[in-house]
Amino acid sequence: MEPAPPVGSRAVNAPAPHIIVALDYPAAEPALALARRLDPARCRLKVGKELFTRAGPGVVRALADAGFDVFLDLKYHDIPNTVAAACAAAAELGVWMLNVHALGGRRMLEAARDAVHARARAGGRRPLLIAVTILTSLAEADLREVGFGGPPAENVTRLAALARAAGLDGVVCAPTEAAALRATLGGDFLLVTPGVRPAGAGAGDQRRVLTPAQARAAGADYLVIGRPVTQADDPLAALAAIEEELAEGPA
Repeated sequence: MEPAPPVGSRAVNAPAPHIIVALDYPAAEPALALARRLDPARCRLKVGKELFTRAGPGVVRALADAGFDVFLDLKYHDIPNTVAAACAAAAELGVWMLNVHALGGRRMLEAARDAVHARARAGGRRPLLIAVTILTSLAEADLREVGFGGPPAENVTRLAALARAAGLDGVVCAPTEAAALRATLGGDFLLVTPGVRPAGAGAGDQRRVLTPAQARAAGADYLVIGRPVTQADDPLAALAAIEEELAEGPA
């Protein structure tokens, strides 16, 4: 079931694309240049740490002004008051979605939730709020090294359940974990999956990957895809190929 758009998002009857293109650029101009070649009806856009640190809030506003739903991927993780203030500031930028780290704990998650809901109560746009569980670059050996017991999927399930209990809209998870989370947490909890690679693309530094069609079939709502689009000779053709792959379903 397609989740309802947040307040101030695109019209209810308009297309709701599943693809989020990650604008992992070192400056605003190449990110904005790519955005000018893309269609807000076909994809959403993600602004992460490097681009935001170099270009600041201006690039987020420019993308939103161009009609794109923007996922601000800064993974806030700090004391509750600090995270709440950061989430409130992000909401004021008009972002469609933002995220925090589930490892910040229940009080931090609830403070972030309250901050974005306060935006809606004041008549503004409420962004979707999701939590990062376990980074898709981490394997079980990496988790053991930092003191976590059990495989990634076990830790992801526990953190996702905490995020749901704290009233968040969903989580970021590896596509390989989507089916289990969908079965456990139900159909109204958003699953946003990086680690998605079109058939034939390299995995890069991601460890737990699926193709776009496999990720959607597993229950993912939104697919974060970066280099297969942004580094393609023809980004529009790359996006169209992913759309075709999604339409055909998993092999």
